[in-house]
Amino acid sequence: MSDGHESQPERDDAAPATTEGRSATSGADGARDASVDGAALLRGRFAGGVHPALDAINRSLPFDRRLWRQDIAGSRAHVRMLGATGILPKDAVANILRGLGLVEREFAEGRFVEHPGDEDVHMAVERRLTELVGDDGKRLHAARSRNDQVATDLRLWLRDASLELVEDVRVVQRRLLDLVARDGEAILPYYTHLQRAQPVLLGHALLAWVEMLESDARGLARTPRECPLGAGAGTGTTFPIDREMTARELGFEAPSPNSLEAVSSRRDACELAFAMACCATTLSRLGADLVLWCGREYGFARLGDAVSTGSSIMPQKRNPDGAELLRAKAVRVSSALAALLELQRGLPLGYHKDLQEDKPALFDAYDTLRQMLAVTDAMLADVRFDAAAMRAAVDDPSGYLLATEIADWLVVRGVSFREAHEATGRLVREAESRGVDLVALPDDVLRAAHPALDPSVRAALTSDAAVAARRAIGGTAPENVRAQLVAWRARIG
Repeated sequence: MSDGHESQPERDDAAPATTEGRSATSGADGARDASVDGAALLRGRFAGGVHPALDAINRSLPFDRRLWRQDIAGSRAHVRMLGATGILPKDAVANILRGLGLVEREFAEGRFVEHPGDEDVHMAVERRLTELVGDDGKRLHAARSRNDQVATDLRLWLRDASLELVEDVRVVQRRLLDLVARDGEAILPYYTHLQRAQPVLLGHALLAWVEMLESDARGLARTPRECPLGAGAGTGTTFPIDREMTARELGFEAPSPNSLEAVSSRRDACELAFAMACCATTLSRLGADLVLWCGREYGFARLGDAVSTGSSIMPQKRNPDGAELLRAKAVRVSSALAALLELQRGLPLGYHKDLQEDKPALFDAYDTLRQMLAVTDAMLADVRFDAAAMRAAVDDPSGYLLATEIADWLVVRGVSFREAHEATGRLVREAESRGVDLVALPDDVLRAAHPALDPSVRAALTSDAAVAARRAIGGTAPENVRAQLVAWRARIG
């Protein structure tokens, strides 16, 4: 995908170039019919062709083909700069821009034909451009290397991918907000160590996923600031180029200040890979909740037929395969981050062909995460919650989910928390021995546990009261959940 053996591009002319010698053979659209061997563009130093084994491992077109939009955009900015600085004459620039438009149309319409000599998307575009516009196509690469070209294309792709992923996350967040509005006041157990712990509103639990996805969106929204174009093979160029112009046209804040860093570093790719891994982990955990909640042991939720699967042998089965695969696919995404880090570990400074392998891992993570976000949205659009089953799990007398309410009640009345915790623990032990809920314990048992306890504590021992009492910022009180829903609607729609 890059020039493992490319030197500084040869200057076309010391003075402004002319169009003399350009082929005039063209079709109705101005395209030339002559074919150009893409591999031959790089073989001037070598005798004979490339060994098939090297060609097979060296070719990156099968996976970097998707960079065609970014490659053409970078080439347009580059050739306009070459014209503005006088490195290329205006008519050559116009001819190249026309040809790039034709190549772009072929890609967009699915008509672009790859040739055996097309090592990567960059050479494929240049080869086809030269076929279409003649020798002017060979002028395009002046003052750039495939090293800075590849780095620029990749950073442009990272920016485009970031925008798409953030919007996909927003879709899932909005779906969660719809569920909060519809079912958010249902009460279910909050779990620690997979043990029932305290009552919580379903809306509060769903908003937790919205918050986590927001952190993921912030990570995904980080985009490259600096433009590598103009860094050449790694030491810059002798041409009087205008790097500010190309950076500005491509939407970057500034040119990269160090040419070696520009072609050597894949830090921006690692940052997006990290953000994707974090997002995939969030979705994996959401999937884990759906798997549990849809199981009969919980019975809190039911996925619709379109997002459920069956068994090849057991007709009764209703499997949450989409949610399970969220867990598995997250491994694939996080593995891409590990691959990118390992790919660079131990690389000496400079461009190395190893870096060609950044794209398969990065592209696979991107495709996988988008797939995960799509199936998450589909499942959340087709899930039904069983509020009665959730409430029953909270009110199960053997769970003692309201024990903390007794301890808090005592603390409000001046008892130290550790003393209140111990007294409440004794009450739980007594309730277990009697096989009753805490609220059913007699008054004398309450007083025996602590003198400050009196029958009025029973008013705090309902799940509704427990939830309503948690009004501190970030708590599960109904008014908090409603306020958060309004705030999120205003924020992301």
